[in-house]
Amino acid sequence: MRIFKQNFTAAVQVARRALALVSIAAVFATPLSIDVGAQEKTKSKASRLSDAQRILHLLNRLGFGARPGDVERVKAMGVERYIEQQLNPGKISDALAESKVKDLSTLSMSTAQLYEKYPQPGQLIRQLQRRGDLPDDLAVARQNRGKASESQTPGQPASGASMMPEAMPRTATESNVSRADSVGAGRNNEEYRRIIRDYYLQNGLQQPQRITAELQASRILRAVYSERQLQEVLVDFWTNHFNVFAGKGADRWLLTSYDRDTIRPNTMGKFHDLLLATAQSPAMLFYLDNFQSASPNAPVGGNRRNRARARGESVLDSLSGGRRQERRMNRYPEMRPAQDPNMPQAPAQPPRRPRGINENYACELMELHTLGVDGGYTQKDVQEVARCFTGWTIFAPRGGGAAAMTLMGKGARENAGKFYFNARMHDEGEKTVLGQKIPAGGGMKDGLLVLDILARHPSTANFIAKKITRYFVQDNPPSALIDRVAAQFSKSNGDIRETLRAVFLSPEFDSPEAYRAKVKRPFELAISAIRTLGAETNGGPQLHQWIARMGEPLYLYQTPNGYSDTAESWVNTGGLLERLNFGLTLASNRIPGTRVDLKSLAGAVANGQAVDKASIMDRFLNLIVAGEISPRTRETLLKQLDQEVGPPIQPVAVEPASRADNMAGNNGNNIQPRQRRQQFVRADANITDPVTRIVGLILGSPEFQRQ
Repeated sequence: MRIFKQNFTAAVQVARRALALVSIAAVFATPLSIDVGAQEKTKSKASRLSDAQRILHLLNRLGFGARPGDVERVKAMGVERYIEQQLNPGKISDALAESKVKDLSTLSMSTAQLYEKYPQPGQLIRQLQRRGDLPDDLAVARQNRGKASESQTPGQPASGASMMPEAMPRTATESNVSRADSVGAGRNNEEYRRIIRDYYLQNGLQQPQRITAELQASRILRAVYSERQLQEVLVDFWTNHFNVFAGKGADRWLLTSYDRDTIRPNTMGKFHDLLLATAQSPAMLFYLDNFQSASPNAPVGGNRRNRARARGESVLDSLSGGRRQERRMNRYPEMRPAQDPNMPQAPAQPPRRPRGINENYACELMELHTLGVDGGYTQKDVQEVARCFTGWTIFAPRGGGAAAMTLMGKGARENAGKFYFNARMHDEGEKTVLGQKIPAGGGMKDGLLVLDILARHPSTANFIAKKITRYFVQDNPPSALIDRVAAQFSKSNGDIRETLRAVFLSPEFDSPEAYRAKVKRPFELAISAIRTLGAETNGGPQLHQWIARMGEPLYLYQTPNGYSDTAESWVNTGGLLERLNFGLTLASNRIPGTRVDLKSLAGAVANGQAVDKASIMDRFLNLIVAGEISPRTRETLLKQLDQEVGPPIQPVAVEPASRADNMAGNNGNNIQPRQRRQQFVRADANITDPVTRIVGLILGSPEFQRQ
């Protein structure tokens, strides 16, 4: 009976701690759920930002937040000089960031080398079998695994398998999937995986999951350590604008080149050059299926690419809101989030149409990359643009794995996964795009003319200007600012640097209404917290997983529209609870590979046993949010200083309460409904240290969630 009472008492204490965190999250969510720009207008009647606020504003918008000493450095340099420096990143030494990523070997490898060194297991086995080199133990294990899969109930995943795309992080999307079904398939699959691991080890190969993991690590490390902060912010912006999903087929191998060769060199150049680079990127061509798009009259022959099948649906997406997202999912059925295996399965997709023109890239090029959904194009324009891009394809798009590479000549091995134009697949007829005739017989020039038309179109200028001002200024930027930025975009022939300069030097950017008017996305929150505390990180998997838990797994947004950059998509009680958990976990040094020294930051106010909690809180409020905090947040923090934050507990129900909550809860972020219905308090040990508790809660406060 005594043991029962002890366990019951402990359970009650844990439940109280959990409910305390949930209540804090609910309190913090309330001010964030209000239109932040409007709130700032009522909060401050000042006509201009103070010098200190202006510097913080720059560090938060042109970068991922201030590290200790950054405010003083920018003050000594001058705001205008800092802006110009960030607009010219080539003149900034970035030795520290480069040293942090130098051991990530995949970043410097060609796509062909990645195919060869990190082959997909199933593809490798097929190639070995074709050559007659498949080891006996691997053949037997594969056969047993196949039998185990056949024994599953139709519609159910095999043991250890996930219904989610293969590149999703297990902790973010596959949690609690059973690894031992009653039919014994788990044992067969485990044996199969063990033999695969042994074969890779013996032959100097590595699992392909490492490619995505190193790419994610590089994004984190550069964002944390780079002196070229605006460059990294723009990598984040353009990667999201031209979104590619790592979980689709060969894109896991193609995204390394996409980041290195397509996005990074073009972040501040001409928009036309960036548009061309993405159009010729194998990652984009594969993701939106254009590598399969061929004229219906193209010769078939023995070329496997000419036999490729394409969907060929009508894809003009003139619908709005949720219906537009549903239409997009119908175009990309393989990107649909997996269903709960206990729920009824969706009907099977109809068979693909015969080979021919695929309109997916043409539609997204105009709707998401250039003109915008209301940009003035028609269904006929989509069809004509798709015809112009037939033949824009990829050499050996899926690589073939290491075994296949050994059968290919040197040139083939080096060119695997590269863009090339296949004239045999191209539609050579005359086309008309947005009222402009494209003569017959133009070949690859047809696509180039389309890109030129779109890059110069007034709708593109307006669409890009609105998206940039929404990202850098506020969720609902003034129409006058959009018009001026669009005019600068057109005047400079799409010069991104000049367009950004027009934004950063505008009175709207430098106004109280824009100050702390944006809610940080999870990636921005994680990076800014690490920078603010002067923490050290290796950018490892545990940090990737935290960013994913908060709703933004890197390179893993499934549909082409990318993550939302407005507050309503991220603000809800469940999301704030995850952010609170992240802050407490970071402050308590429980993220492996990431360390913060709070004692050195606390200084003299935390010496000995007589800790003045109010003084400590004031010190860290000054450090983390420049002392700017609402009376309500301060009161909430003071109430929590004497309460414990406990160990991991059973899930606490947190249901989305509004359409905005639902958007934030799912948001295409691969968080399944059954996971969104339950949030976990993940502070995994009692946090009795007041400094740790204070810092963790401040990191979860509404003031730090804004930038």
